[in-house]
Amino acid sequence: MCLTRDEIEDFVQDGFVKIAGAFPEETAGACRARLWQETGKDPADPATWTEPVIRIPPINDPPFLESCNTPRLHRAYDQLYGAGRWIAPEWPGTFPVRFPHPDTPMDTAWHFDAGWHVDEQWFEALEDGGDLGKVDPYGFRYNIHSRGRALLILPLYSDVGPDDAPTVIRVGSHLDVPAMLAPFGEEGCGLIDDDVLDRATAHRREVLATGRAGDVYLVHPFLVHAAQANRTGRPKFMAQASVEPRELVQTERADGTFSPVERAVRIGLGLA
Repeated sequence: MCLTRDEIEDFVQDGFVKIAGAFPEETAGACRARLWQETGKDPADPATWTEPVIRIPPINDPPFLESCNTPRLHRAYDQLYGAGRWIAPEWPGTFPVRFPHPDTPMDTAWHFDAGWHVDEQWFEALEDGGDLGKVDPYGFRYNIHSRGRALLILPLYSDVGPDDAPTVIRVGSHLDVPAMLAPFGEEGCGLIDDDVLDRATAHRREVLATGRAGDVYLVHPFLVHAAQANRTGRPKFMAQASVEPRELVQTERADGTFSPVERAVRIGLGLA
């Protein structure tokens, strides 16, 4: 198996697990080279790095798909969400490339990634070149069954140290979210204001998602996290991918075979 019993229990309580060397460094290098091309920037000339972040639409080339679909990762998906309950990633999401820059990017709000869009706006925006400004943020919905996502995958395509704009994680915040979603049932609710999420999870310890190229963070869909500005570090390359659910999160099962993702939701609801 991929994850130890202790790692699985840490995932339940903390909301994430880091898998070091989840895919080869050569794969990470191929992904990074392609993303440099897509940015239109010169890796050797920082004068061309004129934006704090460039968000690149999905690319389904083999290196990107490999970064989310190694046998080791598939075993981890089984362990965290349940064998047969998830769909293998067919696209690696969007790619935020963060450059050292004095400006603060517009995408640093606290959030969690478990939503689905009620129409085709999201996909149309991606097809138009990733202009997410065209997407109505209130078109996303979130429910207790995490209809939109089984797991969030954060593959690192570059080395990410504390100064390289690592994702900020509020440890255990996934336990605060279920009670916020439960009253809305299957229909779910719209976008939860980031100020609300901030206040609800401010008591949680914060850690940085640092690592080496080829490392992957597997994240509970209700874990609250945020991007941050890259002030002085190296350009950061990663993906925001997802394992989609074949079977939605359940808070009650007759046979009691709850996945670690479900166990955490039940803890948040006071059921375990």
